[in-house]
Amino acid sequence: MKSNRNPNSELQQSVVSVPDLAQVPEDLLNQAREFQEAIMMYSCAIREVKTKLEVLNDDLSVRNQRNPIEVIKSRVKRPVSIVEKLRRRQLPVNLDSLINHLDDVAGIRVICSFVDDIYAVADMLVNQDDIRVLKVKDYIKNPKPNGYRSYHLIVEIPVFFSDRKKNMRVEVQIRTIAMDFWASLDHLLKYKKEMGEEATAISEELRKCAEVIAGTDERMLEIRRSIERHGGTIKD
Repeated sequence: MKSNRNPNSELQQSVVSVPDLAQVPEDLLNQAREFQEAIMMYSCAIREVKTKLEVLNDDLSVRNQRNPIEVIKSRVKRPVSIVEKLRRRQLPVNLDSLINHLDDVAGIRVICSFVDDIYAVADMLVNQDDIRVLKVKDYIKNPKPNGYRSYHLIVEIPVFFSDRKKNMRVEVQIRTIAMDFWASLDHLLKYKKEMGEEATAISEELRKCAEVIAGTDERMLEIRRSIERHGGTIKD
């Protein structure tokens, strides 16, 4: 997930770059403005959830003398990706479809050090009284057939704007460093269609690597617990 791109300005630029706005139908301009506003609102929802996660990480660094969260990444889906996903689902390309049928427009990825940190962070986040959990998918206990592991949450959070409060959905993916490394390679493979039959062999190799990574994550957790049982602490 990239955090340095501003999809809000990207959409605005696409409208501004039209040679003669007078020739653009008014309903199309209105739809573009509505999409622009929606993307701004999703960006604000991401900031709300990121702040909660950063506060938790700071609190735990004092209480436990270590940070369970290594990295927090975020992104808002690009307008072109939103349109492509709506079309794949055979849904109308409009604001209602975006709001009512897409749960991953706003996305946050949380990278943790250890597997137990994943569940601890998830529990602390969803137990906050302004967070409503809409969906949970535990791909750690129940990995995908290709070996993918991660903990997914769809949460809803109130965001206060200048004239209203809006409940916004955010997808939160929580995984270890090793799981994230694996997922980045798997994601890269999906976009290399020209590889043909070779992709099948690589997919199988990745699946085997996922098993090795899962075993390593478990062993690292046990080592940390062993150190802690003997009075040691892991400091950043």
